[in-house]
Amino acid sequence: MTVVKKLSVQNIRSHDNFTIKLSPTVTVITGDNGSGKTSLIEALYVSLQGKSFKGSDKDMLRYEAPWWRIDVEFDDFIKRTITFNPELPTGKKKFVIDEKTNYRLPVKSKYPVVLFEPDDLRLLHGSPTRRRQFIDIFISQLDTLYSHNLHKYERALKQRNNLLKKQFTTRDELFVWDVALSEYGSYIIDKRIAFIEKINSQLNDAYNMIAKSNDTVTMHYSHTFIGDIKQKLLNDLHGHMDKDSINGFTSTGPHRHDVFFQFNNSPALDVASRGEVRSIVLALKFLEVDIIEQITNIKPIILLDDVFSELDKKRQEQLLLNQNQTIITSTHLDVKNKYNIINLI
Repeated sequence: MTVVKKLSVQNIRSHDNFTIKLSPTVTVITGDNGSGKTSLIEALYVSLQGKSFKGSDKDMLRYEAPWWRIDVEFDDFIKRTITFNPELPTGKKKFVIDEKTNYRLPVKSKYPVVLFEPDDLRLLHGSPTRRRQFIDIFISQLDTLYSHNLHKYERALKQRNNLLKKQFTTRDELFVWDVALSEYGSYIIDKRIAFIEKINSQLNDAYNMIAKSNDTVTMHYSHTFIGDIKQKLLNDLHGHMDKDSINGFTSTGPHRHDVFFQFNNSPALDVASRGEVRSIVLALKFLEVDIIEQITNIKPIILLDDVFSELDKKRQEQLLLNQNQTIITSTHLDVKNKYNIINLI
């Protein structure tokens, strides 16, 4: 199991120069709101996944600082450095690993991470975009082609939407982008359905282990496809062209799909209590850890950003019973002395 031993940041948000040593088990970072706890989680996420979960590279810059830097040291003495200087000609962040420089984190250097942040507790009540992002980020860690197809789909979607905003657009002009969207979109949909089925096969047991109940919980994709997904998408795009031209955007495709949950055979949003919804989300996070390990044979690093205050003590303890390296941030947390505790003042 790969373990991060040390994290150093310079000019990252509120930090000018800060270093922490991390435990191979549980590290707890405590401090008041605004003390920079989440910034450390964000920096670690960037070093392992190549991009922030909060904003752009420029957003991470400390106020009026010209550049930022992240240094990470692993237990096998391998080090990596990530720097960003917006004044350089590339305008991109730079990754230096084993003395090799890249302007994007190589796929082979990405390490699986399961991030749990406060907004995740509102996954069921949030927008469809949030639920799509949850499943897309999950799949992307397990399937490199998925993130490639997702990127290609988003670029083609932007081009098609730009054409739709023009005063006059012909079907021939749209056709090339319809073909691209149906090709990349069919891959996205196929993988989403497959992974949701995998989650669904284990979700009920994971939920009842947490909630200590006999309830039935299921997760489903919003659209059902029989036969050739690519052809179905192409037909839908052609069929919605007039509507899309009036509205100025593409109204059909995986960028409009959703994920929904059933609780005891009824919509979870209608019947599940606040505590039950949180247990569903917690079960999803446990499954995310398990499935990543099942498929990759790698224990993901778990990042828990300020979620403990919203979970009761029993659920807090369940999160700490795993064998993964876990980094927790919290304004206050009642934990045993065996954990590595770092106080930000």
